[in-house]
Amino acid sequence: MSQVLVLVEHADGALKKVTGELLTAAARLGEPAAVVVGKPGTVEGLAQALAAAGAVTVYAAESEDAEAFVSTPAVSALAAAVAAAGDPAAVLVAATAEGREVSGRLAVRLDSGLIADAVDLVVGGDSGDQIVATKSVFGGAYTVQTVAAKGTPVISLRPNSIEAAPTAAAGTVVPVEVSVDAASSAKVTAMHLEPAGDRPELAAASTVVSGGRGVGSADNFHVVEELADVLGAAVGASRAAVDSGYYPHQFQVGQTGTTVSPQLYVALGISGAIQHRAGMQTSKTIVAVNKDGDAPIFEIADFGVVGDLFTVAPQLADAIKQRKG
Repeated sequence: MSQVLVLVEHADGALKKVTGELLTAAARLGEPAAVVVGKPGTVEGLAQALAAAGAVTVYAAESEDAEAFVSTPAVSALAAAVAAAGDPAAVLVAATAEGREVSGRLAVRLDSGLIADAVDLVVGGDSGDQIVATKSVFGGAYTVQTVAAKGTPVISLRPNSIEAAPTAAAGTVVPVEVSVDAASSAKVTAMHLEPAGDRPELAAASTVVSGGRGVGSADNFHVVEELADVLGAAVGASRAAVDSGYYPHQFQVGQTGTTVSPQLYVALGISGAIQHRAGMQTSKTIVAVNKDGDAPIFEIADFGVVGDLFTVAPQLADAIKQRKG
């Protein structure tokens, strides 16, 4: 069985949720193998968790350069892991801002096909043994299936698309070399992290509550935040809300913002413009609240409430609190 390489997402010595999803996806296609990129000592703290999540092999790409340059250390590490694996079936990365850049660079370096922003992966195709990716394209208007035309397929997978189902494996650690050309790489000179708060990260959250133009003002956005906190959800915003100054830009959901695919997406005062729908309509369950019964968001909603969000959202939050006891 060929290996399927997974670029490990980690922070503060712990695996990110999407890593478990990628390893589960890899197990569908072949033998899961994790690639860890970090400074020396990183793998030691992650190896046990990766084995528990299903990694048969853990490629350790440790270097002082790992955090000193943008994207290129991960590209170098994955290329080295591909060489060490021999003929891997595929390389999987998370479809995040950084993951998309890494996957594109890697596909060029390997002279391989690239499949971006997949929402499902299976083995099939005309030959029966191809990796077939399902994608939502043209602003979510169509769902298509595609295969890579050549080389080792490099695939970015949208977070929350596949539910993690860990099966413990050996987690054998294999060192690989990271070689970065400083002359052609962007160097990290400073880090300025946006305040995250206690809520889940938007791109990886299993529940998202978003507000749109219908919220009316930045002051009114507390209604969205309060419902999100009751649900343990991340907060999002439509482009109209962000452009109006209601909420910071890093929380924008949509084609030109963050693409999300949570188990539950609650849209408050969002009309459902195609730009927004493209970034959230692969959510498993969509609940929409809008005063306009003809709003496009209701076309894709699983549950819709025609009403005032300032009445519905607090009532929903109170009902959830009561159910929680």
